[in-house]
Amino acid sequence: MDILEQIIATKRQELAARVEAHASDSDLRAIPLEGVQGVKAQGSRSLRKSLISSGTGIIAEFKRKSPSRGWIHADARPEEVVPAYAAAGAAALSILTDESYFGGSLDFIRRVRPLVDLPILRKDFIIDPVQLVEARQAGADAVLLIAACLGRGECAALTAEAHRLGLEVLLEIHGEDELDYVTPDVDVVGVNNRHLGTFVTDVRTSFELAPQLSAAGNDSGMVFISESGIGDPQTVRALREAGYRGFLMGEHFMKQPDPGAALADFIQAI
Repeated sequence: MDILEQIIATKRQELAARVEAHASDSDLRAIPLEGVQGVKAQGSRSLRKSLISSGTGIIAEFKRKSPSRGWIHADARPEEVVPAYAAAGAAALSILTDESYFGGSLDFIRRVRPLVDLPILRKDFIIDPVQLVEARQAGADAVLLIAACLGRGECAALTAEAHRLGLEVLLEIHGEDELDYVTPDVDVVGVNNRHLGTFVTDVRTSFELAPQLSAAGNDSGMVFISESGIGDPQTVRALREAGYRGFLMGEHFMKQPDPGAALADFIQAI
């Protein structure tokens, strides 16, 4: 069993426990959205539009831990880091909510939603519509769907349900064999330079897939981003030339004492 398989097995156990804690699965899906602090109407904070209009394209990530590196910034507080990212010029924000492997929490989104007006991505291993309801209820604007975790039918169904709830979808792929997951229904397509089974990272993955993505998205105006392993302003410039409009970065900033200042310096260097 590789790392991704372990994570998904754990996620299924966690979901089963949460559903069991409610009277029925439908009760959990019926969490009300009205009156949730910071939640706006559908489309009012668009990840896709923010990336298109941004001068930086950087989706700055709050990430305290990873399975490959262990704790990156164990004492980081979302109330401090996330607003600092926004002030430094991030185009959007990503918050890891997986607790077991990434030290995250859905509560992190609830805590920072009133503090920032940028789009927030719930980054997690989403395999069930219940997680979409949770994301919307917490105040997220978009969710990550990972092709490697889902069948094509599951991905399409989750995309449709996310849109029904007013959430945009960032579809993550890693290889050429997942290109058929890319459809006009998804809002943003991300190429993860990190293989989720081995956690080996190689930014060449984004460059290798760029021509196929451009061909797939020419008619729809699809937005592409590159994820993981980006730490050099020159790499961002080269990825822009290859057609990428966004860059999801977390560890490069979170390993610094002041992630917000690290982002500001990086943007200046670009």
